[in-house]
Amino acid sequence: MIIPENARFLVTGGAGFIGSGLAWYLSRKGHEVVLLDDMSNGSPDTVRELSESENVTFIHGDIRDPEACRDAVEGVDYVLHHAARGSVPQSMDEPLLYDEVNVRGTLNLLDAARDEGVRKFVYASSSAVYGDGGRKPVHENKPLQPLSPYAATKKVNELYARQYSNLYGMETVGLRYFNVFGPRQNPHSAYSSVIPVFLKSLLSGRAPIVHGGGSQTRDFVYLDDVIQANIRACLSGPETAGQVFNIASGQFVSIMQLYRTVERLAGIRIQPEYSGARAGDITHSRADISRAERMLGFSPQTRLTEGIERTMAWYRQTFKVTTTG
Repeated sequence: MIIPENARFLVTGGAGFIGSGLAWYLSRKGHEVVLLDDMSNGSPDTVRELSESENVTFIHGDIRDPEACRDAVEGVDYVLHHAARGSVPQSMDEPLLYDEVNVRGTLNLLDAARDEGVRKFVYASSSAVYGDGGRKPVHENKPLQPLSPYAATKKVNELYARQYSNLYGMETVGLRYFNVFGPRQNPHSAYSSVIPVFLKSLLSGRAPIVHGGGSQTRDFVYLDDVIQANIRACLSGPETAGQVFNIASGQFVSIMQLYRTVERLAGIRIQPEYSGARAGDITHSRADISRAERMLGFSPQTRLTEGIERTMAWYRQTFKVTTTG
């Protein structure tokens, strides 16, 4: 994947988990990166470390502010839009906030990017738009049945992005992330994947909580593969404009199978505690990634166990945890 020299990227949500991963990758490749984040959930340490690079500029701003969006896209070639509120339970309690940030904020950014004439607008969508997918892999053509305000905002964003492609000739590409995990993901965040939650609990000697009995299935994808998908979306041809793609491993595992795998890799056995299912949670989720493979050249490279081991090594180092047994 060869990115044009002197390409300038805007990463919204750049202090968050996926956004900062993209920023690290691009800055190390020598590209200019602008980060836009309101720091409602971002890591100040991450911003400080990224800002040490001469080719990284941080803007403390809110995508609900149209002027902040216009300032951020100035001179930008590619937008990687990852700023959002991302908690299903929180969205049930605060649907208006989720509409303001996720929908209006995305619309502000789309409009600013259109006026700036960016080459590509790549944005984070979610597997949550499908609702309960069943045990069979879901294709992008499956009817969307969001079960939460969060999922509804992602569906609306896809509609707006498609209209900006159809009406204004703007090349937008949506990435429907399944369950993304990897180093630097905050286990205390309301937006966190279950893997860092399991790891942090086990490495701290505490019993993790399994919601809904553990028979639910998920399709986990490692951060490096998500970064690959974003870069491939940026470099894709005009035929991808207005399209959406499943970004996942194409494999699935139950939550209890996952927990036993994390236990085994950590070398720690603790019986989990069980809690009821949470409102808005999906029972089964597994992706058909054939469209992304065909049109983007996407190919996930990291096996689940390998990703867990890398993530666990980061947590052990970061939190200086050595618990065994």
